[in-house]
Amino acid sequence: MRTGHQPAPRSAASHSDVFTRRESRVRSYCRNHPAVFDTARGSLLWDTDGHEYLDFLAGAGSLNYGHNDPDLAAALIEHIRRGGLAHGLDLHTRAKQRFLEAFEAIVLAPRGLDHRVQFTGPTGTNAVEAALKLARKVTGRRNVVAFTNGFHGVSQGALAATGNAHHRMAPALSLPDVTRLPYDGYLGAELDTAQLLERLLTDPSSGVDAPAAVLLETVQGEGGLNVASPDWLRRVAAITKAAGALLVVDDIQAGCGRTGSFFSFEPAGLTPDLVTLSKSLSGFGLPMAALLVRPEWDRWQPGEHNGTFRGNAHAFVTAHAALEKFWADGSLEAALPARIALVTDRLTELAARLPGARVKGRGLMQGIDVGHGWAAAEICRRAAAASLIIESAGPNDEVVKVLAPLTTPEPLLHRGLDILADAALGAALAAERVAS
Repeated sequence: MRTGHQPAPRSAASHSDVFTRRESRVRSYCRNHPAVFDTARGSLLWDTDGHEYLDFLAGAGSLNYGHNDPDLAAALIEHIRRGGLAHGLDLHTRAKQRFLEAFEAIVLAPRGLDHRVQFTGPTGTNAVEAALKLARKVTGRRNVVAFTNGFHGVSQGALAATGNAHHRMAPALSLPDVTRLPYDGYLGAELDTAQLLERLLTDPSSGVDAPAAVLLETVQGEGGLNVASPDWLRRVAAITKAAGALLVVDDIQAGCGRTGSFFSFEPAGLTPDLVTLSKSLSGFGLPMAALLVRPEWDRWQPGEHNGTFRGNAHAFVTAHAALEKFWADGSLEAALPARIALVTDRLTELAARLPGARVKGRGLMQGIDVGHGWAAAEICRRAAAASLIIESAGPNDEVVKVLAPLTTPEPLLHRGLDILADAALGAALAAERVAS
């Protein structure tokens, strides 16, 4: 991947010393993948020694179109070369105009959506913060209904709606004004959790305050690839409306094509009041986030929710280029079913060979639940040793999660899934030997 004359890299050890010496202990992914990465293209990365890795993490879902797509890179380079604005707060800019025009024509209008676009601070958690603030403002209520195993960010308002105990840092933080209810299937297939939600919101003695919003993911990424059924989603939407609350769909990880359609809620036929987007919205791994708002709820006062970097023009440029390249002609969406089927089939074959394992997720947001966090960790360790970057999710990190770029060619998907199968079967065999 290297071209031209470049100085020889220092050893990985000398690099890692500065990370250990100066970077905060909060770092996480690099603990499982300690290489010093240098270049990337598509679904592949190379470290400073030129060693190649296959990426099944994709920036935790922020690189749906792969690393350094050449057309997106060219658009950004041309913008910079001609002196295009880099930072514009919320001033009108040509870069923002082109993105909004493309988003309206390619994404919103064909789906019959009339939402306005609010650019928040350029992180998913800030988009969630804006959604919760706006819902509370327009309803005059404080309570928010969120669901078990939901993950919505780690800033304090969004963290209150996040279920994971590790991130919640209890009891050190006060995380009020959220009612946690069971997600679809959380209590088993026999118990209807939508009916429970309806009962609690219609019974004046339930103790659940009328909510400003019901916040959910259609597929819980960090929560373990739990999938809500279309029927459950439609019923929750109806219950939310009847309660006078706003339905907020967090599509930060599941959106931008990850589940097979641009928005993950499309198969259920929903029109959410608010939608949060980030991660792959820029198409290039650049910081960008947005809150989609139905016009009747766009009741902000000027500057009431803002952020210095809400005008990241470089992200607008690549986001516009991504929409034109991957969504304008429907080519990506048409190619996804074959890739989804490949991943589903391969994971199903693997699960059948692992006692107690099962496939979870939807679209290209799938994984294999191996039952225990230690088992998933060993699989990921073995995969990393074979140069596959992959991570786990779930309440106990028991789900090995495949988040390959949507553009990953089938030969590379097979290569990565071969590595994953070898790692999983090898880990299972080693566990059996220890047990015996």
